[in-house]
Amino acid sequence: MKYPELKNGELLPLVESFYTIQGEGFNTGKPAFFIRLGGCDVGCSWCDAKETWNPSLYPPTSIAKIVESAVIHPAKAIVLTGGEPLSYPLDKLCTLLKSRGLEIFLETSGSHQISGRFDWICLSPKRKKHPVTGMHQLASELKVIIENPDDFAWAEENKILVRKDCKLYLQPEWSKSKIILPLIVEYVKSHPEWNISLQTHKYMNIP
Repeated sequence: MKYPELKNGELLPLVESFYTIQGEGFNTGKPAFFIRLGGCDVGCSWCDAKETWNPSLYPPTSIAKIVESAVIHPAKAIVLTGGEPLSYPLDKLCTLLKSRGLEIFLETSGSHQISGRFDWICLSPKRKKHPVTGMHQLASELKVIIENPDDFAWAEENKILVRKDCKLYLQPEWSKSKIILPLIVEYVKSHPEWNISLQTHKYMNIP
């Protein structure tokens, strides 16, 4: 996988950016500007953004240009996603976003070391490449994708590593949601420390 030259974070491989409603997890329903970066070395079979995996497909974009696209919208929340955004140095992007009064939410598998400064970190750990040491303690919310019944044990393994104030979510893998969601409902009823996250943007037919 070829990663582009980024001038220490002044440029980033931008897949797309768009203004929409956050559809998942704790901030569901919140209007936000999404910044999606290309490049991911985790490779989940059920990923719904596989087109982002190869970062060389996306020309490096100036972070100044990215931020100018964000500030024209009325909401002041940014969701930084991918791909895996922590594949890149994010300090310069976050500093520039913060200088414009924006709140930054990160969505990450935790498979790379943290860089940048965030108001909220959603950690969604993957079996294929576990989070790096210390990432669980940074998480504001833990969102575990449930593809099959074995994933409940994976969720519990990760739960013991996060802070006590971390919000806990189980989310059905979209293509199997009709089968998996009833199992999640029963699990959460028996384990009320967990909450259910749904990909509500897919029900609303929005990005």
